[in-house]
Amino acid sequence: MEHITPANGNPPIGPYTPGIKAGNMCFTSGQLGGTDPDIAVQAENACKNVGAILEAAGFGFEDVVKTTCYLTDIKDFAAFNAVYAKFFVSKPARSCFAVKELPVAGAKIEIEAVAVK
Repeated sequence: MEHITPANGNPPIGPYTPGIKAGNMCFTSGQLGGTDPDIAVQAENACKNVGAILEAAGFGFEDVVKTTCYLTDIKDFAAFNAVYAKFFVSKPARSCFAVKELPVAGAKIEIEAVAVK
């Protein structure tokens, strides 16, 4: 098992590792997209943060088999989905939930991913 902390990624805000590489699999912690009021900006940033972890572990978006996505407002789903589709072109299995809030005030989106080589 290898702990993955990309040089160009967000530092963890708690006692966890941004990514774990275990054999031919990579697991990312949930990645926020910042606090910009625009959900599309946050979604793009969250996707880029997931991508930085995948890249640091030797994986790419094409290797992602499952994502879990959290939105603080389900009304943002369409805008989120449009950005998500640009990154996750392999169309992995996905769960998407509306949640009351995320760990950083102003954050509207969080994405975690599982990738397999």
